[in-house]
Amino acid sequence: MAKNRLGFITLLTVSVFIAGCSPTEGEPPNSPGAEPNEVEIVKNEHKEPDKPEPVGTEPNKGELTKVEPNNVKPPPKVAFHNKFAGILSEFVDDKGMVDYRRLKQKRGKLKLLLSEFTKLNRKEYNSWSKEDKIAFWINAYNMRMLKIIIDNYPIDSYWLLHPFPTWEPDSIRHIDKRIDGIKKQKFYIMDEVFTLPQVEKLFLREGFDEPRAFFAMFYATLSSPPLRNEPYYGHKLYKQLDDQTKKFISSPLGFRIDRDERRVYLSTILQPSWFGSGFISKYGTNKKFKEQEPAVRAVLSFITNYISEKDKRFLEVENYSIEYIKYSWRLNDNSKK
Repeated sequence: MAKNRLGFITLLTVSVFIAGCSPTEGEPPNSPGAEPNEVEIVKNEHKEPDKPEPVGTEPNKGELTKVEPNNVKPPPKVAFHNKFAGILSEFVDDKGMVDYRRLKQKRGKLKLLLSEFTKLNRKEYNSWSKEDKIAFWINAYNMRMLKIIIDNYPIDSYWLLHPFPTWEPDSIRHIDKRIDGIKKQKFYIMDEVFTLPQVEKLFLREGFDEPRAFFAMFYATLSSPPLRNEPYYGHKLYKQLDDQTKKFISSPLGFRIDRDERRVYLSTILQPSWFGSGFISKYGTNKKFKEQEPAVRAVLSFITNYISEKDKRFLEVENYSIEYIKYSWRLNDNSKK
């Protein structure tokens, strides 16, 4: 009997030793050879960056099948952008029209809000994500443009000072012809001086290479993309930009097709000499629209992401001419007279 007991203990010891050396199915992410808590998130520019989707794979394929709730945390929301939510929601309607008359009565508040861009510490800015930085520059551009307009509102009071009788009395071009016009005004952002064209070029056109930002910038005209009545936020930037793009491309001011006349009409802002060239790096193509110049090919390629399959096929395989929609420089004014 002692011999049998010794044999049983020996067998049990060997079994435990073998079990300890055998690989376990579905090893945890913190096993040797893997850095703890690192989960690769597939980048998709049309998804919000702080909402990773779980990877749906079968076990034992070398990929994680489950993410523990506390292993992956979304980047913190930057509170800075929310400073401008109140003034946008109060004075901008759902169509992007602005009540400039009432806003002018709050110009002290607007001036105080603009000082937030001046006071921002560059180290704090540098700690933000790319998406929050893009949101910052769009908000800075739009809030500065609002300030320029109300400083010159009502525009028609300057109409007789300019020898352009063909311009409408409320055309913003009257402002731009002044010595301190829209494109000439200088302002501080952090510790540097900028103009609106410089912000557009250095950051929204070249720095981040995000063409959808062109549909978020505020030009204060009836033909421009509408001003959003909320600030841009890094944590939902791509959703906001896609929404802006869809609204504009689906409107008669952005894009339309005349099949009878075989003409495609595009917004003036999509001309190569305006923003059209800004689409080349991401949407340029040599496979379609070959009869068009590179900037036009890029714009058409971009647009196909936001239109119906029927319209997409027309753009890609039919013969047509392209015309640009006449631009209205009239102020997007919703003030009650």
